[in-house]
Amino acid sequence: MSTPPHTSAAPISTESSTVTDRLVKANTQYAAGFTDPGMDARPVLHVAVVACMDARLDLHAALGLELGDCHTIRNAGGVVTDDVIRSLTISQRALGTRSVMLVHHTNCGLESLTEDFRHELEDEVGQRPAWAVEAFRDVDQDVRQSMQRVRTSPFLLHTEDVRGFVFDVTTGLLREIDPATAAE
Repeated sequence: MSTPPHTSAAPISTESSTVTDRLVKANTQYAAGFTDPGMDARPVLHVAVVACMDARLDLHAALGLELGDCHTIRNAGGVVTDDVIRSLTISQRALGTRSVMLVHHTNCGLESLTEDFRHELEDEVGQRPAWAVEAFRDVDQDVRQSMQRVRTSPFLLHTEDVRGFVFDVTTGLLREIDPATAAE
């Protein structure tokens, strides 16, 4: 199995530098030409996007978004956890968002994990994680569950425009998930 090429010619790590060193250096170059865009923290499109942290998902490019258009909340699987509800609540109540877009994707790493992952961690480090893995087998059903978690949260003011999608990592296309369709 071959590894995909990196988009940067710089090495990932050498004896004298790390990936973080490379990123800090890139920031120095970025900051040299940076001009404060004078933006507010409120997203222009009044939308929050919850998505998986998968490195293959370039959400801004895939959704045609520009800096300042949305709030982006990412975690493993794009799972609607208590912390995601916390971020959405702040996004809506303090920063004016009205819509929530959920983006899961094909070939997600959570499809190959189980809650045994937590047990293995406990065996290794002597402490069980307080969080759930939130592994799944059916991505469509997982999107439905996420939509339901957002729609039923008592903390969110705006739950009428909550839509869920599956991003196909091989084609780049979104497929909308009908929240009413039962898992087959």
